Amino acid sequence: MTKVATLTEAVASIPNGSHVALSGFATARCSMAFAHEVIRQKLKNLTVSQCVGAMDADMLVGAGAVERIVYGGGSRGRSGQHQCICRAIETGTLQREEFSSLSMTFRYLAGSLGLPFIPIRSLNGSDILKELQAAPDPLVGTLKDPFTGEDWLVLKPLVPDVAIAQVQVADEEGNAWILGPRWDNEEQVKASKRTIVIAEKLVSTETIRRDPDRTLIPGFRVSHVVHQPFAAHPCSVYQVYDYDREHIKLYAEASRTPEGFQQYLAKYVYGVQDHWGYLELVGGMKRLNDLLADPILGY
Repeated sequence: MTKVATLTEAVASIPNGSHVALSGFATARCSMAFAHEVIRQKLKNLTVSQCVGAMDADMLVGAGAVERIVYGGGSRGRSGQHQCICRAIETGTLQREEFSSLSMTFRYLAGSLGLPFIPIRSLNGSDILKELQAAPDPLVGTLKDPFTGEDWLVLKPLVPDVAIAQVQVADEEGNAWILGPRWDNEEQVKASKRTIVIAEKLVSTETIRRDPDRTLIPGFRVSHVVHQPFAAHPCSVYQVYDYDREHIKLYAEASRTPEGFQQYLAKYVYGVQDHWGYLELVGGMKRLNDLLADPILGY
């Protein structure tokens, strides 16, 4: 059964106040086209979770779509901090639950296994743990190991309403490949109630079946499949295209101030009808062709 939908239709299926898990990492495999469409549709009061805060989350926070962020820190690497997230935390307009990257993955893992909690050692002795223990809503706890009597730190699971998986390849049923680094994406998808797949390339189910070991996301977990080339621009997708250094630098400069960020949205998000219009605005195929990945290196 085909689950192919437009990006507009997929985003419209997400109610205000939903918990959305994003698959991006800094400036890699970010769901930028998704973020643009969420902003255009004016979704509000979202909870966004992400192992390492990425550019898609920063844009959603800056646009006022996010009420709460659950993440393991993050930045854009060489292009600096996520200014919209930092500014919202500093002004008190964004609720945050900050973990380590590993503990975020453990929380998704607990959700994927249907566990009420999951034990972990790595947060012990950290300032992150002190802050979590002081939070009004319990996110961490302790229990005694029935076999050794040792006290263990335990984490509350994450169960998002919908995971957004930016992938290289998918079929019409939602079976999808993630090539290269997977991070916590498999645990995210399994923990979430459903998944929206955004694919660079749409192929036949027969093609998917030829290499089943690559299928990280099975179709039964997927509600919508969106075929949108260059959906992560200006971020990268391994083996498809590299990140657009110039445009990320432009975004970094614009997002330093609320006024600059709003001007960016006015031009690149509200100023176009859809992602195809955005791609034309940033230079069209002449520019995008320069970003195509080296077939050997993958970037």
